[in-house]
Order: sequence, then structure tokens, then C-alpha cells
Amino acid sequence: MHIRRLVARGYRNLADLDREPPPPGLVLLGANAQGKTNLLEAIYYPVLFRSFRGAADGQVVGSPPGFSVELQIDGGPTASVAATYSGRKKRITIGGEEVTRLSDSVGHWLAVAFLPADVGLASGPAVQRRQYLDRVLSLSDRRYLRALTGYRAALGQRNSALRQGRIEVAQAFNGALATAGSALVRWRLDWVNSAAEQFAAELECLGEQGEACLWYRGRLELAEAAGWEPVLAESLSDDQVRGMTTVGPHRDDLVLEVNGRRLRDYGSTGQQRSAAIALKLIEITSLRRARDTEPALLLDDVFAELDGERQRRLAARLLEAGDRQIFITSPRRDELPANLDLPVWVVEDGRVREL
Repeated sequence: MHIRRLVARGYRNLADLDREPPPPGLVLLGANAQGKTNLLEAIYYPVLFRSFRGAADGQVVGSPPGFSVELQIDGGPTASVAATYSGRKKRITIGGEEVTRLSDSVGHWLAVAFLPADVGLASGPAVQRRQYLDRVLSLSDRRYLRALTGYRAALGQRNSALRQGRIEVAQAFNGALATAGSALVRWRLDWVNSAAEQFAAELECLGEQGEACLWYRGRLELAEAAGWEPVLAESLSDDQVRGMTTVGPHRDDLVLEVNGRRLRDYGSTGQQRSAAIALKLIEITSLRRARDTEPALLLDDVFAELDGERQRRLAARLLEAGDRQIFITSPRRDELPANLDLPVWVVEDGRVREL
């Protein structure tokens, strides 16, 4: 997928822009707080129709009453995706037609973003890795997104009943929880089985030493709907005490290891960053295979804190796919590896110009 035309108005500190990015992508240069990451965020927004930094729509409005982002796309199922936020309501259009259900709108534009905070995929809590799994699998298959939506709804109702001490009501949601939850666990296990070999290969490609391993930590019997009832019965007393459901895919984790040691606990900063980059490269592979198209890649200062050899290896890996559109931010051109040859735009005070 390639952006043929990018239009953004009223988005954070960005001046209104209407530009045609080069097919291979570009480097965005600029000092801190000039708008480089905001531009990446605007490009990514139509993937999930929300900020990749977790900000509410009202927080990304540059000036009242709202903002709009539109991408005209080559290589996707639709020619354009657009979102307009008026301060109260968000309007999404796909190919010029308004879409009312978010589940029908996500994934028409595919991009993978790496931010400095994404090193938390290797160093942070389990919730970050669960969010990663849910995003990759939801964009790969809308059936996963529907199962995830159903699971969250049943989980919310069950937890509410537990907090109120209404145990029979809580147990009434066990069936819905089992149906949706078992589907989530099966999808996740299948994904991990397919991704483990690439995880090891990506770390080796990035220059990391040791045997890398990727595995899923959870109650594997919950991959079948029939396995839920005994597990929920076993955990019911703990659920009552804590006022929440203590088992299920909302409690599971994706474990990253090198030489049998978890990177979250024992990995160096370089290893953790390489592992997070590896997960992003696996995300690209997963989306490409599932959707039969090459996602764009958005990298926010990704080469920071990497030594020269890791930078060179990563740049070579990113440029392997000749038809991939890449957007990379950096404070200065000399902080990028020499083998990264892309056109340059400069971002100053929210305004974009070609170098």
C-alpha cells in the first residue's frame, strides 16, 4: 500500500497540508517538538481511526472545531480513507462512502508504526503485548475483531456482576465468555506458532546473539470452549474476592526470551529494542500474508540508541521489500545510516517542505 496523496487539516500543531509523498517514502527531519511525530500520527490515524499514542480525538485537535485526515491510496481495497472529527462526532468514509461501524472501517489502510515507547513491547507489562496481539490479529482478520468485541462485552458484564456480589448473574456470562475467549486463544496460539521462527531470525539479522524464543503464556485448555467451565469454577472464589475475572486471554502474556531468560527482566536495552523492532517486522509479515498487500512502515526516531552496526543491519532489513513505503523521522540526517537512501522532507513549526 502506498499513500498517493495526504491531506490533513487541524491536526495537532500541523499546518494544513495537501501533499503527494514519494512512492518509496521519505525521511522527516526536524528538531524536537516541530511536528514530525504528529505527521506520522496523522498518517497512521486511518488504520484504526485513533491516535497511535492513545490520545482521545479531542486531544489531537490543533484548532477548533476539529480535524480531518484523508489518504488517497494505491494498492489497497479502496481508493481513499478519511476521518473528520467535529468536536462531538467522528465521521469515517471509505472510498467516499460513510461507514457507521468501526469494525467495518479498520484495516482499509494498513501501516505499522514503531515509536520510542514501543520498546515496552519487550520491557513493559503484559498489557502492552496483549494490545499488540489484538491489533495485529484484528487487522489480519475481522472475525478476530468481532470475537474480541464480544469477549470484552461479556467480560465487562461478568466483572460488573462480581463487584455487585451477584454471583449467579456473573455465571450467566460464562457461556459467552467461553465462546469468544476460546476463539481468541486459538488465534493467538496459531499466530505465535507461525511467528516464533521469524522472531529468532529477526534478532539474528539485527545482530543479537543467543537462542531467541517466543511463546504464549496462558491456560492452554481455554483454547476450547469446553475447557472454560471447570477453569471458571476453580477461580470463582478468587473472582469474588477481587471483583474481577482472573483467568482468560485478558490475563495472558506473550513471552520473549533469549537463552532461556526473559528479555523483560534480564535483557539489555539493545536487546529489548531489537526484540521490539522484531515484533514490528513480524507485524508487517502477518498483515502482508493475511491481506495480500505490503503495509507502509512508520518509524519514529527508530535508529536512536542503536550502535552503528545495528543501524546498518536494520536499514538493510527495512529496505529489502522494494515496494514498501517507509516514513522515518530523525532530528538530523547524519543520525541516519548511510545506506538509508530516501527523499527528505523538513518539518519546522508544524510546516512541511521538501529539502
